[in-house]
Amino acid sequence: MPPRSNPTARQVRLGTELRRLREAAGLKAREAAAFLNSTSGQMSHIELGIAAVSAERVRRLAAYYACTDEALIDALVAMATDRTLGWWEEYRGVLPPAFLDTAEAEYHATFLREVVIMLIPGLLQTADYARAVYTYMRPELPESEVSLRVEHRLKRRCVLEGDAPKPYDTVLHEFALRVHVSDRRASLRQLRFLLDEIEAGRVTVRVIPVDHVGFAGAGASMMYLGGPVPRLDTGLRDSPTGVGFCDAEAQLEKLRTLFSKVKSAALDPVASRDFIHRLTKEL
Repeated sequence: MPPRSNPTARQVRLGTELRRLREAAGLKAREAAAFLNSTSGQMSHIELGIAAVSAERVRRLAAYYACTDEALIDALVAMATDRTLGWWEEYRGVLPPAFLDTAEAEYHATFLREVVIMLIPGLLQTADYARAVYTYMRPELPESEVSLRVEHRLKRRCVLEGDAPKPYDTVLHEFALRVHVSDRRASLRQLRFLLDEIEAGRVTVRVIPVDHVGFAGAGASMMYLGGPVPRLDTGLRDSPTGVGFCDAEAQLEKLRTLFSKVKSAALDPVASRDFIHRLTKEL
């Protein structure tokens, strides 16, 4: 199979985890390659996500690395053998890879936690709201490009719907609820949609009031995606201009701590719903 020219974030993550197992075992890439009767170059491609790896090789490498975490091994095998062609594939070559990587990460997540300070979370934005954000942040984009981004953003919402919705817990700052990215009617529609999602039980929303004392987390926006095992959790920071993924344990621990800290500054879900409802009356 020829090397991939543009591996997905999920394919890169599989290679990263195999490399981490090898390094934890104190082995060199050339030793792992020899064990597989392969080459150092091929091993490098596997660990970079450029080359595919079979389920058999994943299990053989895990055994060679003395990994006894069966849940982790099974999860890595699932990543190696996954052939899912999700809805996001129709945008391959049309939108930047990060858009597809984000949708794929959300699809495979076991739960989602998000902190948003400045804007409504992408998963909960209405079409009018998303269009206003993209148009403002990327004024050079033609209408056709903006429409594709808005369409993609709305389709991401499927992870919160259907027969197996992902548990989604988000913390919003009051500023994100009050700022008018478009006109007042669009803002009202956005808040009402948010309330509908809350009432339907699809999301858990907590609001940090602007008068909360001691909140200095203006740069706290982030998403935390649960993996099939904690080792495979993923963090990302999503914005109209790009997405950054992180998966090192130290980084993930910082995000977990950050979410807990920000959550502690917020109203509880019921009080937050009532808070949003009062804002709609002001519009």
